Amino acid sequence: MNGRLRRVNAEPRWLRALLLVVGLGFLFFFLVLPLLAVFVEAFAAGWTAYAGALNDLETRSAIGLTLLVAFFVLPFNVVFGVAAAWAIAKFDFRGKSLLITLIDLPFAVSPVVVGLVFLLIFGAQGLFGPWLAAHDIKVVFALPGIIVVTLFITSPFIARELIPLMQSQGTEEEEAALSLGASAWQMFRRVTLPNIKWGLLYGVILANARAMGEFGAVSVVSGHIRGETNTLPLHVEILYNEYNAVGAFASASVLALLALVTLLAKTVVEWRMRRENSMLLADLPTEET
Repeated sequence: MNGRLRRVNAEPRWLRALLLVVGLGFLFFFLVLPLLAVFVEAFAAGWTAYAGALNDLETRSAIGLTLLVAFFVLPFNVVFGVAAAWAIAKFDFRGKSLLITLIDLPFAVSPVVVGLVFLLIFGAQGLFGPWLAAHDIKVVFALPGIIVVTLFITSPFIARELIPLMQSQGTEEEEAALSLGASAWQMFRRVTLPNIKWGLLYGVILANARAMGEFGAVSVVSGHIRGETNTLPLHVEILYNEYNAVGAFASASVLALLALVTLLAKTVVEWRMRRENSMLLADLPTEET
């Protein structure tokens, strides 16, 4: 009977082969082939030209600014993501659905629109523009503006990763820790954080990847000042528009390498999450039949 059911539910071999070919073909043409093209074009003029393009002062400045923005944005994302996920998953309060909607807002709004909104708020003719100018504070066309828009774009990633995880874990362990006399910080450090560590790291990886690759919102508020406010994606666009193919693809190869490192880290974290979940399921008591 079981063998008959397996035969009925099993897909035909031709269908499995077709799905495999379609999946692998999609990955090859839309992922592997573009990555290969980036590195082939980057090294088209030789290793010396590639190294010289990366050693250019403006390129080094763009790489440094990209890493600096990600470095500043990440702690705020972690604090906001954990706090928002904890509030949504562990408590019931008025406005909970509104908070969830606001967290998802950056997913629904175009990054270019986000940049324009912040330009209207902090620009010279914006809402706070005259006050900022009077106090000699630069937000747009400077590092603070790039950090602010990047923070807005990347803010949902950690929260969205932790909310379902913390909801599935419930509140029993936290309540038990509090009943045993643990403080709120001890409860978070010894109970909550170990339970969410892999989900938190997964969200951090996704948020960091988006921060380094953001283009639209940053393009609006950066001012495209060479060597000062050009992040790596903006620098690639400028070099390509100037027909500097080697420099553009060399800079793009750095972004591609960062993406590959992110993908590798993401795969490792997913593997650890699956491993821990399988170990937890194996430890659960089974009912005797």
